[in-house]
Amino acid sequence: MSLRLWEQVAAWKSPKYRFVDLTHELSPETPHWWGFKPLKETTLYDYPENKKDGDTWTEAPMQIKEYTVVGQYGTHVDAPIHFDPKGRTQEQLRVDEMVYPLVVIDKSKEVAENPDYELSVEDVLAFEEQYGRIPEGAFVAFRTDWYKQPADDFQKKDADGNPHTPGWTIPTLEFLVKERNIGAIGHETADTDAAIRAFQPDSHPLPAEQYILSQDRIQVEVLAHLDELPPVGAVIFVTFPKLKGGTGFAARCFALVENDKIRLGSYILINEKKGAVTKYTPKNKNAV
Repeated sequence: MSLRLWEQVAAWKSPKYRFVDLTHELSPETPHWWGFKPLKETTLYDYPENKKDGDTWTEAPMQIKEYTVVGQYGTHVDAPIHFDPKGRTQEQLRVDEMVYPLVVIDKSKEVAENPDYELSVEDVLAFEEQYGRIPEGAFVAFRTDWYKQPADDFQKKDADGNPHTPGWTIPTLEFLVKERNIGAIGHETADTDAAIRAFQPDSHPLPAEQYILSQDRIQVEVLAHLDELPPVGAVIFVTFPKLKGGTGFAARCFALVENDKIRLGSYILINEKKGAVTKYTPKNKNAV
């Protein structure tokens, strides 16, 4: 019996690698979509020394809490069923869909100057010109540094009460799905669409979100700490409950990245869905 997998885990936990938590803490103060109520926490059982007058008494030496929270809260995964009535639900998502090669497209400087910024096909092509073709099955993350926004100003409303947040466009998502066959997307905002595009007269609400989920892809919203990752070379893990009929739920997402300066030479990416093996060679081998 081989122990190579154990040896690999030991290597991942060695100083050669580091783990980056991409998840917001879950609490009533967590950033979330404006239409949802904050998480509510109720203590059902508590340790005797914590008992206060009027509390329900329990002799059990334990603490148990009950949480009331919408599925799409904080850092969360969206299953296709969230916007596609024929889409898969959470329990139908395979476990191999919880790990992907990670691509991080950084437009944080542009978003700082223009919070209505929309990621374009030209942005993707410019990224590929520097770092190489986005591989099949990749998780493409749109870095904006939006996770640094205060939770009470996550929509960045102007004086007239209009929100201003960055987002994806349908042409960009169509390119990534049809031309690159990506596996999933993620972003730091609470919506796929830029706020200026999300709700338009005579248009499907949140059209970019509707599109990506209708393509049998998952997405992760309200990510954090993408600024701690290289553009290519990392691996992302997206974990969530196997909730029957689930449309989405809070997720614990993290990335694995080499701790030393990433050497962007040729390396192998495996597309498990098709059994294909792709040799990936970025054009700029000194880029990080």
